[in-house]
Amino acid sequence: MELILDRVTKQFRNKIAVDRISLRLHPGVYGLLGANGAGKTTLLRLICGILRCDSGTVSLDGLDVSTEEYRAGLGYLPQDFGYYPEFTGMDFLVYMATLKGLARSQAGRRAAELLELVSLGDMGRKKIKTYSGGMKQRLGIAQALLNRPRLLILDEPTAGLDPKERARFRNLIGEAGKEGIVILSTHIVSDIEQIADTVLMMKDGRLIFQGEWQEGQGDLEKFYLEQFEDEGLYQKMNESGKESGGNL
Repeated sequence: MELILDRVTKQFRNKIAVDRISLRLHPGVYGLLGANGAGKTTLLRLICGILRCDSGTVSLDGLDVSTEEYRAGLGYLPQDFGYYPEFTGMDFLVYMATLKGLARSQAGRRAAELLELVSLGDMGRKKIKTYSGGMKQRLGIAQALLNRPRLLILDEPTAGLDPKERARFRNLIGEAGKEGIVILSTHIVSDIEQIADTVLMMKDGRLIFQGEWQEGQGDLEKFYLEQFEDEGLYQKMNESGKESGGNL
């Protein structure tokens, strides 16, 4: 399995959001870091086919991003995913599964399986409007996994999750990365350190770092902040004993 980005570019008016990025990704978990405005979300939307590239191509095993076959193997959780507050969690997942082409009977089984997987089994018959923010986020993760995607794209997936939920999520994503390609963008650097096989770092629409991050290489958060000339911020946070809470 191989996801290929070949000189992918996207411009909005006078700003180049993604600047000639080329990548070859294989099964595993890829952590995407970058400051606000670096182009992370735009890149993810190009990979999902939500936005069209101004130039360059995106393909998965030879299938172009514009094809139905490509989309059939895709799972996506945006920063703010849409849901129907009057739907129950089960109804929402069955509805989304049907849109993704699953048969009704298969959709029900898969929805029930995923509700248990994200610890919402006892909430499946309750309306989404009664869910907490963390519950809604877990429901979003579940809908991204409905079609057993070969390519899973997650934009800020751990937002709103408590530490216990984040640990469960990391295990889930680790399993998904054994058989498929997972790209996750998050501002929580510790999640990237614990989940990702490979770190991708963007700045001003360009890829400035790609590679494994191993324990002997030092502090990933410090390295990240240094790339954006924020060493002073790192030292201040380190002295106060606080974990970074900035939007990366």
